[in-house]
Amino acid sequence: MGKEIYHALLDPDYQDVYVDVDEIRTRKAPNGEEITCRYIHGGFRQKAVKFSIHFPKRDAFRGRFFQYLSPFPGPDEEMASLNKTGGDDVISFSLLNGAYFVESNMGSKTMFGPNGDDKDRWKSSAAVAEFSRKKAMEIYACPRPVGIVFGGSGGGYKTMACIENTDAWDGAVPYVIGSPVSLPNTITMHVQGERVLRHAFPKILDALDAGGSGDMYAGLSEDEAAMLRELTDMGFPPLAWYPEARGQFDDGSLPVLSPGVKMADPGYFTDFWTVPGYLGANPDSNACRDRLQFKGKVRRVHLPGVQESLDEENELESRNGVDNAWKKMLSDGKDAWIEMETLPEGEDLYLRGVNITFVTGEAAGKQLLLGGMEHDRVNGGGFLTIGMCYGMDDVPGILSKVRPGDELTLDNSDYIAIQSYYRHQVPADLSFHAWDQFRKADGSPALPQRANVMGYGFTGTGTVQDGNAQGKVIVIQSLMDESTCPWCGDWYRGKVRESKGGEEDFRIYYMQRCMHGDIESLGNNMIVNYKGALLQALLDMADWLQTGKEPLPSTVYERVGGQIIEEADPIARKGMQAGVTLTANGQKCCHVKAGGEFVLRAEMTVPEGAGEITSVRYDFNDSWSYPTPPENLFPVEGSFVKSEKSGAQLAVSEITHRFDEPGTYFVSVRVTSQRNGDAQDPFTQVKNLDRVRVIVEE
Repeated sequence: MGKEIYHALLDPDYQDVYVDVDEIRTRKAPNGEEITCRYIHGGFRQKAVKFSIHFPKRDAFRGRFFQYLSPFPGPDEEMASLNKTGGDDVISFSLLNGAYFVESNMGSKTMFGPNGDDKDRWKSSAAVAEFSRKKAMEIYACPRPVGIVFGGSGGGYKTMACIENTDAWDGAVPYVIGSPVSLPNTITMHVQGERVLRHAFPKILDALDAGGSGDMYAGLSEDEAAMLRELTDMGFPPLAWYPEARGQFDDGSLPVLSPGVKMADPGYFTDFWTVPGYLGANPDSNACRDRLQFKGKVRRVHLPGVQESLDEENELESRNGVDNAWKKMLSDGKDAWIEMETLPEGEDLYLRGVNITFVTGEAAGKQLLLGGMEHDRVNGGGFLTIGMCYGMDDVPGILSKVRPGDELTLDNSDYIAIQSYYRHQVPADLSFHAWDQFRKADGSPALPQRANVMGYGFTGTGTVQDGNAQGKVIVIQSLMDESTCPWCGDWYRGKVRESKGGEEDFRIYYMQRCMHGDIESLGNNMIVNYKGALLQALLDMADWLQTGKEPLPSTVYERVGGQIIEEADPIARKGMQAGVTLTANGQKCCHVKAGGEFVLRAEMTVPEGAGEITSVRYDFNDSWSYPTPPENLFPVEGSFVKSEKSGAQLAVSEITHRFDEPGTYFVSVRVTSQRNGDAQDPFTQVKNLDRVRVIVEE
């Protein structure tokens, strides 16, 4: 017996629709073109659903719509895309490509906290889709429009739930997707890696970067090598540690997830430090080495300023991408600090995730999160700053109760403990191969396990993806995804095969040099973004549904343990991304004399059907930042010569350069391709890059 498919048109909860805005608007496209559209805003009263829809002019409509699902629902999330610009302006993209654009708040009255039944996320989305379709048929006097739903990360879970459990859409494009057991495991293991490997990252990156030895374990301690091997087997892409190699540590959404884990499984945080089989129970472990437990007295307190900056308010409202939506749950301590009579001493203190707990005085029992610590070497003691605190919107209120002489504790025990949680969450489903390293030969867990595998409840949809899609699916997955491991896309592909008996209606494209974030500006000398590929996938899906034109073949790869290894030859690899190889004097690591010229050669291959090279740009500086790109990135434009081989489009670019001062330099090239060879299209440029190491000697 098959599963029951939800029909939104028959649901009495979604019949009381209203429209409160219906007007003609203009929108400026990235190329400056003024686009006229009809804007409708409304909702369903009974379920607190709100939606916004942008309809193109009658002569521009091509019988389709794109519906975006954000990672987190929210009371006003139906307007999340209104202020997007440039390559992120998916509304203009939709209108210019003959589609109307749909967005909703998914029935959420609050950004976080209790939101009723998680299944309402896809039920309400389906109801909005059906209303938009009915409205479009009224406006355009057209047959039933084709619907495509898309979303990434948390929105990817919702997209898969939509296409698997309803009949409201014909196709789906989920991207940077997780598995049912991704959360909190991927994030906890990431932060554990940051802790244990915090002194090893420069060695790791040097080995993996252009012209490196390739042996990322060389020079690491036994403890560091074991951790790197474990996390690599779990699926973390080794090259994605590059920000940490430059000292840019980011614990992601772990501060948000931690309280939920502790509420659901409080016993773990005691067992971790006391029960054999858990890392913290071993007194010689790195967990015990990094554990901080300190008690001290307050000397004085400085209250934080009040947020008044319009820029800060805009920054808060912009937190709706796959990388930053969770930040809406945090409250910033800003310029608050606590001066202490004494502070903990040590050369290598681990100060991330440190809870500040007041134990005496009027604030006793209140808790904040440590932002940073600075010793006062003149007067003794020092200062504690307040970090981003989950669920605390009254940081000034807490600090106003603190008086000189009050005692507080600093403790990172819970934060260290949660980092190992993934080891004790081994799924019974053996298809999750990343956990094979924690299984015995018979498949049973080798370490103590918690009562429940928590990830299944973290999808935010009330369901677990089963691959039984009620339409066609294209998945975009990043090979350097630091938040949802690349193998999650392959796992879902397996579920589709299992459910459907094949994958005729499924494609997956793995994107080189791409991480988790879905903003067009995300990029530097190490990474590019997948935004152009994502938008092209929406167009490919529309063509697949409306004309029967088959999309490009899936990327050719194999899964080795927890790692996805692509086919090396770009022609055989297929997919939609150009391959590029950059050399200096024919090598990945080139030795030259100071002032001596060398030749850079970029060889590019666009898989058959994926388009042509549209741009080649070089950067001779390697000063990058993440996630905000540096200014003047890839400033040098390169010329290139095209050719063809076995249906694939090839291109070669050469340029000479020199460095006058001795040193080690990294040079990078960024290439773009476009399906029709159109260098002016602002939305569908598909990017890739490569690097070389140049050692300049006296």
